[in-house]
Amino acid sequence: MSSSRTGAAIERRATRHYRLRGYRILARNVWAGGYELDLIVRRGGRVVFCEVKGKTGTAWGDPLEMVNEEKVRRLHRAATAWLVRNPVCAELDVRFEAVAVRPGGLERVPL
Repeated sequence: MSSSRTGAAIERRATRHYRLRGYRILARNVWAGGYELDLIVRRGGRVVFCEVKGKTGTAWGDPLEMVNEEKVRRLHRAATAWLVRNPVCAELDVRFEAVAVRPGGLERVPL
């Protein structure tokens, strides 16, 4: 499987996880502020910006190791730009999460 297809499958798995928990998908793979937002979801009065990372094996470490300080800074910058373009969501409780998709399951970690 190519890396782009693997990445798409990992993001579909994260999307499904949120949908099954009552979240509405607002956007996937959108660019804002010069950076890409993997997944933006909403449930009630909360909007969550998600950085999705996945690994198909254990050879290169854990997916959460790829979410460093710079990645979080870019996520915040992109989210701010997206919220400016979507002012209805700017009034909501804004959260940030990293989603680690592994062969054994999925883990959501607040950022």
